[in-house]
Amino acid sequence: MATSHHVENPMVDPSPIAAARTALGPLLLAIVVGLMALEYTASRFARVDTHDIDETAASFVIAFGHQIIRTMEAAVVSVPLFLAYNHRLFDIDLVSPLAWIAFFVIVEFVYYWHHRASHQVRWLWATHAVHHSSTRINLTAGIRLGWTAGLSGHYLIYVPLALIGFHPIAIVIALSLNLGYQFFIHSEWLPRLGFLEWILNSPSHHRLHHACNETCLDKNFGGTLIVFDRLFGTFTEQPAKETLRYGLAGQARTLNPFKIVFGEWLAMFAEFRAAKSGWKQRLSILFGPPGAGQHSI
Repeated sequence: MATSHHVENPMVDPSPIAAARTALGPLLLAIVVGLMALEYTASRFARVDTHDIDETAASFVIAFGHQIIRTMEAAVVSVPLFLAYNHRLFDIDLVSPLAWIAFFVIVEFVYYWHHRASHQVRWLWATHAVHHSSTRINLTAGIRLGWTAGLSGHYLIYVPLALIGFHPIAIVIALSLNLGYQFFIHSEWLPRLGFLEWILNSPSHHRLHHACNETCLDKNFGGTLIVFDRLFGTFTEQPAKETLRYGLAGQARTLNPFKIVFGEWLAMFAEFRAAKSGWKQRLSILFGPPGAGQHSI
C-alpha cells in the first residue's frame, strides 16, 4: 500500500546490502562453480564441444575480480539508493505475494530498458561488452561480468524506484533473483520451454541475444521475462538455417582478462582523443551507440 511520506524520517543504513553480499558471496560462488563443473563434465562425457578451456580460465579470472570489486563497492553504490529512499514520495509496503510479484514485474520492466540502453549507449556498453565477449555459451559465460559497472553508473538506473518508495533491499533482492535466473539460461544444453517461451526469457532466446550474427544484434533484452521484448519490438527467434556465432561483432577474440575488461574503455577513449569534428562527435563517441562517430575520426 502506498502512502505519502515526509522527508524527516530517520536515515536508512545502507550497510545491510554490503553485509548480505559479504555473507552470501562465498556460498553462492560455491554453488555456481559446482554447477559449472557438472556442465563441463557432462559435455566431456557426451563429447559435445561446449567449452574452450582457455576462455573458461579467462572467465574465472574476470569473475573473481568482479566479486572482489562488487564486495568493495557495495556500500558506496548503495548510497544513492538509500538517499533517494530517505526522500521517497510514498511508503510502499510489499506485504503480500501478489505485491512482490507486481514489484518483480516493475523491476523487470526497468531492467529491460537498462539492458537495452547497455547495448545502445557506449558508456554503458563499455562495461556490458565484457559479458558478450565469450565465443561459447555455457555457464562460465554467465559469470563473465565487467568490473566497471560503478564507473558506468549502471546502478543509478534503479534510483527512481527507491525515490518512488520501494526499499533498496527489496530492489536488490528482485535484481538478484532476475540475474540468478539468467545464469541458468547461459547454456547450449537446455531445450526450448514450450508455451513458456511466450513469457519467459529462455535458453534459446538468450543464446540469440548473445549471438553476433547481424540478424541477432540488439534483440531479446529481457531478464526473466520476454514479454517486454514482444511489446517493444526487440524480440526475434533464431533465423532458420543460420548457425549462431558468439562474441563481439567485428572484434578479434582475446584471452587476456584485462584486455577483455578494459578493451572497450581504451578503444572509446582513444577514439575520443582522436576525434576531429568537435564536441558533438566526442559526445557521440561516449554516449551514442557503439561505433558512433568513428567515420569522422
